[in-house]
Amino acid sequence: METLPNYVGLVFIAITTVTIALFFKATNKNKVALLYILAMTVLVAVLNAQDFFLDNDSIPPRFILFIAPSIVVAAITFLTKKGRAFIDSIDLETYGYLHTVRVAVEIVLLWLSIHAVLPESMTFEGRNFDILSGLSAPLIAYFGYRQKRLPNGVLLAWNIICLALVLQVVITGILSVPSPIQQLSFDQPNVAILYFPFSWLPSIVVPVVIFGHLVAIRRALPKI
Repeated sequence: METLPNYVGLVFIAITTVTIALFFKATNKNKVALLYILAMTVLVAVLNAQDFFLDNDSIPPRFILFIAPSIVVAAITFLTKKGRAFIDSIDLETYGYLHTVRVAVEIVLLWLSIHAVLPESMTFEGRNFDILSGLSAPLIAYFGYRQKRLPNGVLLAWNIICLALVLQVVITGILSVPSPIQQLSFDQPNVAILYFPFSWLPSIVVPVVIFGHLVAIRRALPKI
């Protein structure tokens, strides 16, 4: 990581900042949601400063702490009455524009791969097609959620497909991290996410993206 240019980290900090800002706007400036995401941002940064995630032999792997809290919070949100009310208040148009950050994320992933701290399979030069989600997001946000010119089925299909694309990258990333559960990319493992600020990818940016798709899917299927 010492040879990684400073601009790569700075760009990713900017991406994370924009993601949080758009998330806050999409939630109609919900202070509880903002407090949670800021707390996670600070916690992960503090743990990074202590090299907490660099223990590659722990079971379960310490990087699981990137995603576990968001899974629990999301489950509570979807399963409680107040949580569902919060979900139904989210501005899907703004959330649609939020997904455009995925284009910038893909560029950062490519830089990380070029500097051999992330496998090529996690980039658009490999098996990662999530950049298509980011490129199409503005069209979905404008024509689907603002102009309401797209059928509900199209919006549902787009969210399901884009959710599948990001989950594919998540699974590849998890199985490529040096740990007892590593199954992929032994020649060029996914070490970048163990370091600041790239640890914000699995702990902040990706959970926000996934949550947005789950919200949109629920809104397209009111009975869920």
